[in-house]
Amino acid sequence: MMADAIRPDSADALAAIIADAASDGTRLRLRGGGSKDAIGAPTPDARIVDMRGFSGVVDYDPPELVLTVKAGTPLAEIQALVADKGQMLAFDPFDHGAMLGGADGEATIGGIVAAGVAGPTRVSRGAARDHLLGFVGVSGRGERFVSGAKVVKNVTGYDLSKLVTGSWGRLVAITEVTLKVLPAPRLQVTLGVAGLDPAAAISVMARAMGSAAEVSAAAHLQDWNGAPLTAIRLDGFPSSVEARAAIVTTLIDGVAPVADAEAARLWPAITTAAPLPTDVPLWRIVAPAARMPDVIAGVGGRWLLDWAGGLLWLASADDPQAIRTAAAQMGGHAMLVRADAETRAVVPALHPQPKALATLEERVRRAFDPAGVFETGRF
Repeated sequence: MMADAIRPDSADALAAIIADAASDGTRLRLRGGGSKDAIGAPTPDARIVDMRGFSGVVDYDPPELVLTVKAGTPLAEIQALVADKGQMLAFDPFDHGAMLGGADGEATIGGIVAAGVAGPTRVSRGAARDHLLGFVGVSGRGERFVSGAKVVKNVTGYDLSKLVTGSWGRLVAITEVTLKVLPAPRLQVTLGVAGLDPAAAISVMARAMGSAAEVSAAAHLQDWNGAPLTAIRLDGFPSSVEARAAIVTTLIDGVAPVADAEAARLWPAITTAAPLPTDVPLWRIVAPAARMPDVIAGVGGRWLLDWAGGLLWLASADDPQAIRTAAAQMGGHAMLVRADAETRAVVPALHPQPKALATLEERVRRAFDPAGVFETGRF
């Protein structure tokens, strides 16, 4: 049994912890609020580094649309802060707590960036990596470094922000992030089409996304209130939203407004895959939208589509290898998000890489972490 979690509150203290671990062979698991603890294999032999000692706003300049915060700052606090200024995190991050059987409100911004978390508007506004301007971190060598800059345009040096986003704490311990924020929309409207099959729904979503309507999000639920529902979301200034909604109404047969109260329940459910059963493993499959009906046909279980068909949330008790094969055959990959500890111990959370890519990834990890301090076995 490893010692209790350690909670550094300065970059120097963190660097010393990591350097000591590199010299004595200790494995360190970086942890924010623990909202995603149930993703990946259990790691009983790794010592936890609690990153919540790095918390608070460093700098926020609303006119410049730039926010710098320490990595352990709760996501909920950041969302409330920018909302108070009429702004938002455009990549639509969300808390995995309830999805994984925990409580909401524990996710930290460092964990969000490390996991590359993005919600329904990722399809229109980009991923977390597209809004991360820079970061401060400590490598597996115990060396503190800075990447990027606190400006929207920065062309100096390597773009490490895109590399660390989605690296799941296997490259660097992030202590501070600088994010681009955007004005929040004044109005949000959802239009829906009932009764479509997956292929028809993806066709409808593609038509809407490719139109002049500037759709912000599109999703399809296998079952919403007892029937399939394709949802199309528009946001912005009221006059613009109304004009663009008219475009969608003209373009797509059978589309109708979704009541605001229903839409307010619908999109959080889509974001967290809430309509799906929780007693079987939950998979996150990303593949070309046009191929997603074939992925669905090749697997069993309940599902819903986000990102205009490019993201499939699948709750299925099928053989994990069969699910991953179905995804890979259609040019996609499948991540195991939720399962019992026994399953997670033997089924890798991340989709196995082709040999050449796995070799390249290993070389990158060793460049940041030559002693394997962050190689806990979780992934």
